[in-house]
This record gives sequence, structure tokens and C-alpha cells, in this order.
Amino acid sequence: MKGLKMKMFSWKDKRVLVTGADGFMGSHLTEALLNKGAIVSVYVRGNSTIGTTQYALRNISHIKDKIKHILTGDIGARDSISLIKKNAPETIFHLAADAYVPNSFEHPLEVKETNLDGTLNVLHAVMDSKVEQVVCTSSSEIYGTHDGPINEETPLYPSSPYAASKAAADRYCFAYWNTYHLPIAIIRPFNTYGPRHTYDVIPKFIDLALRNRPLTVHGTGEQTRDFTYVDDMIRAFLIMGADKRAIGKTINFGTGVDVKIIDIAKKIVKISGTKSKIVHLEERTSEVNKLLCDFSKARELFGWKPQVSIDEGLRRNIEYEKARRKIS
Repeated sequence: MKGLKMKMFSWKDKRVLVTGADGFMGSHLTEALLNKGAIVSVYVRGNSTIGTTQYALRNISHIKDKIKHILTGDIGARDSISLIKKNAPETIFHLAADAYVPNSFEHPLEVKETNLDGTLNVLHAVMDSKVEQVVCTSSSEIYGTHDGPINEETPLYPSSPYAASKAAADRYCFAYWNTYHLPIAIIRPFNTYGPRHTYDVIPKFIDLALRNRPLTVHGTGEQTRDFTYVDDMIRAFLIMGADKRAIGKTINFGTGVDVKIIDIAKKIVKISGTKSKIVHLEERTSEVNKLLCDFSKARELFGWKPQVSIDEGLRRNIEYEKARRKIS
């Protein structure tokens, strides 16, 4: 039967581990889980120095006291397996990644170690455990450029080292579900934006606009992306971590509407009231020309659909940044 709603599920007292919890989406997800009564532990990047562990919680320092355990280390290192096993979560949301695409041009080996080896370490931590559900975070970048809407059966054409590392991790997750019968659900978010995001085109444009600096568009700006507001994407993550129908499946989440980068720039200029000009730079390396999500599988399985339009999402994002910077 199509159009099913998400089954009722309570996160209260559920032991949950979020990797990459201090990142953009990870921080929002951690907050949402805590608000729903989950017992949340986090895995964040850290380094040990003479008996002490140093880490920066970045986006979750304000909720540090509500977190049950803070695990620190390099997700790509083998010792992460034992750390996760010892934590004994019931549900894992694996978001830890090196997600800045240009970084993969200069550091492809390091990006592979974080994105692929880190995912394999999480999967091996689940072996012979009582973990009930693991949400592995993939990326729309693995699809590469396609002319029309992208569904889960669309061929993968990763065009950057980052995208290749995520495609490999995505398929390893499927293989481990298929081979070892691990309770894995694979989420493929399309471009997500909102408060606390720092390195993608929308936060970059907002930052420049609020400083009345020129908005720099790579190439013509005719390239398009399917932008999803973070609140909508967090609802998607919660579904993928709770609904047993997600196990063994790969699901796209996006809005079904793609927007030109040049139009994003124009919208931000208008909404922010900046005096910024829009200027064009050379085309980016390994640029994907079009990403447009077909989220019909998510809608049919779970009744999920986006609720925040691009204009409303940009307005919220700009208001957040103005408040943070104390701009009237």
C-alpha cells in the first residue's frame, strides 16, 4: 500500500550513537534525538596527548551536559571499532565524513580513509552486536550529472574523489547488509543547508552577502542543485533510524526541485538586503551540472515530503546568521 505514514516510534531512553555529531547535520540530529528523550552518545574527531584527550565540540558545546558519552578519535582508525562496541548503542547514525568536495582534490587518500575506512569500521563494530539499526549517510554527489530526476536506480557516476569515496562506502554498506545481514539503512541526502553549515555554496553566499562582499559564482551559474532545508532532512534521518522498513534499503531525500546557483545568489542578495554584486569565476574542477532528486520512494514508503521551500529556508538561514552576528 502506497502513501503509508511513518509508524509510531518512541526515542525515549533509546541508546543512540551519532558519529560526526559536531558537524552541521550531526549537531541538528543530536539535538533532535535529545529533545525526543534518547540517551545520546557522540563520536567526534579528537587527538590524545599525554594521557588527555583534546576535542572541539564545535556545534554541540551548548548541549554537552546532556550527552551521555563523548567518544573521541579518528573514525578511520581501527581503534574506533572497539570504542563503538564498548558504547553498546541500540541505534547508530553514521554521519562522520570529510564532506568538503574541494578538499578531496588535494587530499584524496585522507578523504578515502575517513569516508570509506571510517564506514567500514562502523560496520565492523556492528558485527556480533545488539545494534538494532544503523543509518549510513551517503550523498547525492555519487550520482554525478544526470539530465533528469534521479531515483535510487539511477547509475552512479561519481566525478570527484570525495564522491568516489562516498559511492564506495555506500556500496560497502549494501554489501554488508546483503552478506552479513546487518541492520543497515542507507540515506542519500541531496544538498542540505541551514544554520551552522559553513562550507557549501549557500553558507558561503550568505557570509559574503552579510559582509557586503561580492558573491562569487563558479562558471555560468546555470548548474543546478536540489537544496533541502536541514529540518526536513533531520526528519528523514529519524525515519531511517526508526522504521524497520528502511533496513536493507537505499533512499533518496530531496525536494524534487532544482535551483540554478545564479538564482540562489540572486535570492540571497534580495532576502538579505545586501549591496553585494554577483561576479563569476572559473568553473570548478569536477563540477556536477545538475542534481535533481526523485524522492517518490521516501514518500511512498514513509509518507515523507519536504515542508520548507527554498525561499523560506534561505530566509530562516539568513535570519539565524544575522542574529548570530548581531546584525539588525
